[in-house]
Amino acid sequence: MSFQNPKTFLNNRILITVVLMVCFATSSNAQILETTKPSDSAGVWQLLKYDAKFTIKGVGHSLTRPLHWKSDDFGKLGVLFFGTAALSLTDEPIRDLSQINKDKFPKVLRDFGWYFGNPQNYFLANAGLYTFGLITKNEKIRKASVLIISSSITTGLIQSIGKSVVGRARPGSGFDNYTFNPFSGEATFRSFPSGHTALAITMAHSVAKQFENPWIKAGIYTIGSIPPISRIIDDAHWITDIAFSTAISIIVVDSIDKFLFEKDAYDYPKKKKQISWNLRFSTNQIGIVGTF
Repeated sequence: MSFQNPKTFLNNRILITVVLMVCFATSSNAQILETTKPSDSAGVWQLLKYDAKFTIKGVGHSLTRPLHWKSDDFGKLGVLFFGTAALSLTDEPIRDLSQINKDKFPKVLRDFGWYFGNPQNYFLANAGLYTFGLITKNEKIRKASVLIISSSITTGLIQSIGKSVVGRARPGSGFDNYTFNPFSGEATFRSFPSGHTALAITMAHSVAKQFENPWIKAGIYTIGSIPPISRIIDDAHWITDIAFSTAISIIVVDSIDKFLFEKDAYDYPKKKKQISWNLRFSTNQIGIVGTF
C-alpha cells in the first residue's frame, strides 16, 4: 500500500476545505455575499471585506460554469482533450531535446521557476501584492490580486484532482509518457497536469490583463513562462502536462475576469482591450493562439 506525501495531502485537504466553504457560501448563504461597491473614502476593513466577498464569488462562479455550458462549450473541451492527446506524440522527443540541452539552461532561471511556482512562495507573493494594494487603496492592484487568488483556487482544485485521477508517471521516473497509476498517491504518478504551470500562468495572465501595452504584456508572459519551461528542463513534467495546465489557467482567469467585469466589481477601461485566446489544432498547427 502506498501513501500520499504528508505535505501534499495537507495542501489538498486545505484546498478542498476552502472549496467546500466557497460552495456552501455561494449556494446557501447568498445574502452574506451581497456586495455594495465601497466609496472612495472607504476604510481598509471595508475594502478587505469587499475583496474577500468577490474572491469567493469569483471561485463560485468559475466552479459552477460547467452547469451553464452549451454544446459549443463542451465541443471546445473536447478539442482541448483531443489536442492534448495529439500533442502527447511529442512528449518523448521534446523531453529528449530538453535533457540534451539541460546544461545550457541557466540554473538561476531553473531555481526561479521552481520557487515562483511553489504554492507557499506563490501565495506569499500575492499576499504581499494584495496588502500593498489594500494599504495604498490601489484598486487596480486589489483587482489583480482578487483575480489571481480566485483563479488560483479553481485551477488548484482542478490540478489537484487531476493529478490523483489521472495518475500519470513523471518523465524522470523511468516510465514512459503513457504510464498511468490513478489514485496511487505517489509523487511519481502526479505528473498531469502541472501545478507549477497552473500557478505561474494564472498569475501572469491575471497581471497582464491589467495592462494594455503589448510589450508589457509580452514581458509578463515571458516571466510567467519560466516555471513551465524549467519544469520540463528539470524532467518533472511532459510538454502535455504544461500545455493542458496553460490552457486551463487561461480559461479560468478569463471566466472570472469576465464575471468581475459584468458585475462592475472594479473599474475597467471603457474600451476594454483583451487578448483573444483560441485553441487551434490542425495537421500543421497545435497550440494556443493569442490575438491582440
